[in-house]
Amino acid sequence: MFAAIPFPEINPAVFTIPGFSLGDMNLGPFPLRWYALAYIVGLLLAWRYANLIVQRSSLWRKENGAPMTKDDIDDFAFWAMVGVMAGGRFGYILFYQLPFNPGRLIEDPLFIFKTWEGGMSFHGGLIGVALAMIFVARARKIPLLSLADVTAAATPIGLLLGRFANFINGELYGRPTDAPWAIRFPEWTGKQWVYENQFGQAVGSKVPVHPSQLYEAALEGMLLLVILAIAVWSFKALKRPGLVTGLFLIGYGSARTFIENFRKPDTGIDFIFGDFLTMGMLLSAPMYICGAWLIMRALRKDSNTVATA
Repeated sequence: MFAAIPFPEINPAVFTIPGFSLGDMNLGPFPLRWYALAYIVGLLLAWRYANLIVQRSSLWRKENGAPMTKDDIDDFAFWAMVGVMAGGRFGYILFYQLPFNPGRLIEDPLFIFKTWEGGMSFHGGLIGVALAMIFVARARKIPLLSLADVTAAATPIGLLLGRFANFINGELYGRPTDAPWAIRFPEWTGKQWVYENQFGQAVGSKVPVHPSQLYEAALEGMLLLVILAIAVWSFKALKRPGLVTGLFLIGYGSARTFIENFRKPDTGIDFIFGDFLTMGMLLSAPMYICGAWLIMRALRKDSNTVATA
């Protein structure tokens, strides 16, 4: 049975760089997927938005404006990109491969670097960006929490585009449902989308499922972006270092935990506890603790200091 809403069947690759040979070694082909493009465009838009925030002096505590400059943000943008890519990939290996499929790394160690085959972790990327923030804050002598706040305010832009890319790729879809907006996701063969294999067996999601990628785009992306924008532009939350970061951590953790109830666990990864707890829920738990601490710290009446690296 096909989905209530047809899947758009967009080619997952925007374009493909043909393969080539180096001696006896064959490399490629290398497809530029919508997911990779979402990373690039998301980082560029987030960088522009962060610069806009930094240049608006009325948003900051001091009369002379932000405790960082446009050059600081420009420098951080590069390291943030490195942190997202390296952290996201190694987070995927650490959280989603080693615990459930360690044999794959033994059989194919180069799998770690095959990012064109997919496999990124938001929580790993978050750790990578956090390390990038610490490095840049120390190197350029700027307040760590203020840099984190600017980063947090801009991050949902990338999340929004990334989840749309997941939808286009037909990956990370949800659990079976009979909801009228359900979609049956086909499988990409490398040339076309198919709903059945050569033996007539159903492939892909097999049955209509929740388009959980769109749920995540709406909550982790658009809604969280709006909430943080209101906090920054209307309530001047940047005047209390750590507040925007705390709101982001709790907001993302809440959205991710809620959507995990509709999202199917990643391929090869089952529920961690019964049929309830997933890896996404488990990794989001520390975000609540850290987010709550940052908010309480920022809202203290005697909080007149700014954390520095």
